Amino acid sequence: MRPLDEKETTEVFEKLFKFTGPNLKHLLERPAVEGPDPEPGRYCLRLHRNRVYYASEALVRRATAVARPRLAAVGTPIGKFTHHGAFHLTVHALDLLAAHARRRVWLKPDSERSFLFGNSVPKSSLARITENTKAGDGVVVMSMADVPLGFGIAARSAQDCRKADTNAVVVLHQADAGEYLRKEEELM
Repeated sequence: MRPLDEKETTEVFEKLFKFTGPNLKHLLERPAVEGPDPEPGRYCLRLHRNRVYYASEALVRRATAVARPRLAAVGTPIGKFTHHGAFHLTVHALDLLAAHARRRVWLKPDSERSFLFGNSVPKSSLARITENTKAGDGVVVMSMADVPLGFGIAARSAQDCRKADTNAVVVLHQADAGEYLRKEEELM
């Protein structure tokens, strides 16, 4: 387990910024609430076996006592680096993204299941969308009860969604909560 180098940090922050925008600073600057220490410190990002973890500094200090081959994970896994060096967010980052997201999309109750099976979101499934959403922005997909279901990339802006055909794709699927069941072996 080690801190991210400059190139890796840039890749991770660019991907997180796509979803959180200026709220990214709140992700790392907020005080940690986990750990046995009276002063657990702040949160940080660490790399272990090509996976990026979001953990409190107190937890990271305690994890240094465990040998690398025996360490399974520390904190919340938020993504992984591919063999080619690209960073991909995983479904584990959903809670962090939902708490700090800049743009959201709400689905109709009858279409939530389709998204949870890994399909992109057509306009006919859209209940609401954040007003200033542009094409290419990262969005968190929510149910009407404000439960985060997953995240993706906006294929159309909020203005284009009004004029689009009912079968036009509005959000391109990236990850959803159904992956915990579909990809159980891969996630850990």
